[in-house]
Amino acid sequence: MAKIEVIVGTTLGGAEYVSDELISILTEQGHETEQHLTPDLGALNTSNLWLLVSSTHGAGELPDNIQPFHRQILEQKPDLTAVKFAACSIGDSSYDTFCEGPELLIKSFQQLGAKEIVNKIQIDVQQEELPEDTAINWLESWKDQIL
Repeated sequence: MAKIEVIVGTTLGGAEYVSDELISILTEQGHETEQHLTPDLGALNTSNLWLLVSSTHGAGELPDNIQPFHRQILEQKPDLTAVKFAACSIGDSSYDTFCEGPELLIKSFQQLGAKEIVNKIQIDVQQEELPEDTAINWLESWKDQIL
């Protein structure tokens, strides 16, 4: 089974809760997961699958807990060609910066060679009563592809 680095960007805990639900499913399937609430580039294994679960904060920014990680990536420009990742973005469509925070990281990952293994999901809290259910359905649609 796979080892999965779960990178979480959260302000009020919603994205963390969604990540907890996804981790539960992945663990039940036999995968080994590590949740990173204060991610550090040096602690992430590039040969593991990276699962980004993040909300958007403020005017299209990443939550405070994940901004230092993004700065590390921008400053160090690591080779991420071995990284495969999936992204679950959570936002509010009443803002014109809907899901733009996680998009900053996704673009940085891709510019440094990381490959997205499945189309990202953007969950709108205005439309989804339970964002975790939408995230679970998304994971269920591709979890069998995880090696």
